[in-house]
Amino acid sequence: MHPVVLTDEDLASAEHKVLPNTPVVMLNLVAFNSSALYEDSSFLACSGREAYFQRYAPAFRQAAAAAGVEGIKVLYVGAVAATLVGPTDPRWDALVLVEYPDFEALRTVLKSPLYKAEAEPHRKAALKAWQFTMTTQPR
Repeated sequence: MHPVVLTDEDLASAEHKVLPNTPVVMLNLVAFNSSALYEDSSFLACSGREAYFQRYAPAFRQAAAAAGVEGIKVLYVGAVAATLVGPTDPRWDALVLVEYPDFEALRTVLKSPLYKAEAEPHRKAALKAWQFTMTTQPR
């Protein structure tokens, strides 16, 4: 399976692991393609990093707004400097923490037609590897 594909099964499985109306923070570990690999050749060439931060991120925000999802907060964006403990393959380029009011907010954006058409192509083109981990506050 392609390393940057998020399936309906992935979403369904995650949904059962969190209570409704519980905030979630998504940990995104990303490794960029040196050049964005678009399936659609009409996009101007750019780096994977540019495709992610300058194309995917704004398109994601637009999709969220169009879907009526509010309360999404980017908590942290950082470049990965070194891995001190743990696997070093793949080598992650960046870490992004995003808080959602609940899992349904995340699902609503990811399933929206605007996300599929305008944001997802940039994410797929930008990333050579992606780890997308849902976290919640301990109870």
